[in-house]
Amino acid sequence: MLNDRARTLLKVLIERYIEDGQPVGSRALSRTAGMDLSAATIRNVMADLEELGFISSPHTSAGRIPTPRGYRFFVDSLMIIKPIETLTRIQLEEHLVPTDPQRLIAAASQMLSELTAFAGIVRTPKRRNEGFRHLEFLRLSEKRLLLILVTLEGDVQNRVIFTDKHFTQSDLTQAANYLNEHYSGNDFNQIRHVLRSDLQSLNSDIQVLMNTALEVGSAALKEGQNDYVLSGESKLIQSNDVTYNMNKLRQLFSVFEQKTELLQLLELSESADGVKIFIGGESSVVPLDEFSVVTAPYEVDGQVVGTLGVVGPTRMAYERIIPIVDVTAKLLSSALSQN
Repeated sequence: MLNDRARTLLKVLIERYIEDGQPVGSRALSRTAGMDLSAATIRNVMADLEELGFISSPHTSAGRIPTPRGYRFFVDSLMIIKPIETLTRIQLEEHLVPTDPQRLIAAASQMLSELTAFAGIVRTPKRRNEGFRHLEFLRLSEKRLLLILVTLEGDVQNRVIFTDKHFTQSDLTQAANYLNEHYSGNDFNQIRHVLRSDLQSLNSDIQVLMNTALEVGSAALKEGQNDYVLSGESKLIQSNDVTYNMNKLRQLFSVFEQKTELLQLLELSESADGVKIFIGGESSVVPLDEFSVVTAPYEVDGQVVGTLGVVGPTRMAYERIIPIVDVTAKLLSSALSQN
């Protein structure tokens, strides 16, 4: 699409804009690029790049700035990723040591923010097996039961079940014993496939109770997974790139608060092979059209369980941010697998 001259000038323009945040004019571009080109030639190339949608011209300046499309071309075709700095890697290694998973997640989010000066985000790990170790029913009143669920990881979940049928404690003990004896250690999804035929020998009321318990138990395990840990969102307020447009910033903070859209974005990243970059409107999260998200999946024992990343303005040093996100994901994977 672009010849070598246009590629070089676009690369220099984006690198300079990322560095100082000021629109780049043809004269400044000529000095920085070190190419023997006339000002008229550079202006013509700039006009072509603008027509192709790689750069734009702010109303208040004769210079040009990159568009999201320009950043995308830069990231995919022009950028040279820098190795992570030794001191940065040491900081990450010191903070991401095997410990309690929640502390690790919080530490990863905080380090991403501190090292990039943007917002660091880590989606909490998915359970690798949505099953139970042990469950019990406790009768609270005539039609209210308490389901006590012990997960395979040893967490205890309590959920109230409302029923139309009156169950005796003997009924509840029979149902719990049957489930514990036949299905302890199994995934809820697997249980549901075989439970229908297995329950034919039990009365219909007990069948309903067991099916309800499986639905409630499965939902309880999934509730805690639809969350993320966010650090450093206040740093975005200090960024010169977004403070001029407080409306966009308020929309971004609304996305942080509502979570759903950002969780969908992080889930998309779980299937990525390494680092994935969403620039501007590519994220499909409307308020992020002036922001970029750099993400990478992390694993436990070789299985992807979550995603982490950085949220910042489109004007970010991608060549530096990418290795930070990549190394953080690998160190978090290693620490969680050893835990």
